[in-house]
Amino acid sequence: MKSLGLIEVPGVTGAIDCLDIMCKSANVQLVTWERKLGGRLVTVIVEGDVSAVTAAVENAVAGGIKKPVAHAVIASPHEETKRLVEISASRIQK
Repeated sequence: MKSLGLIEVPGVTGAIDCLDIMCKSANVQLVTWERKLGGRLVTVIVEGDVSAVTAAVENAVAGGIKKPVAHAVIASPHEETKRLVEISASRIQK
């Protein structure tokens, strides 16, 4: 697993918009997404090189239709972090 970029926004529409911005602005790929509070908060997780993930997250924060609740870039995820993301990703692949 490469670097991880996370962005949490209100609503599915805001999340899709952020994902679109991230994928168009840098060489990143969707890993998984999570809906919480009945879909009121959606977290999108992408992966790629550190510079690409950083650019993607920054562009989504600046250009998304919804203001993010939180965002982060994890340059070198710990094994437990990777495991947690992989568990989430396995749920959407079923």
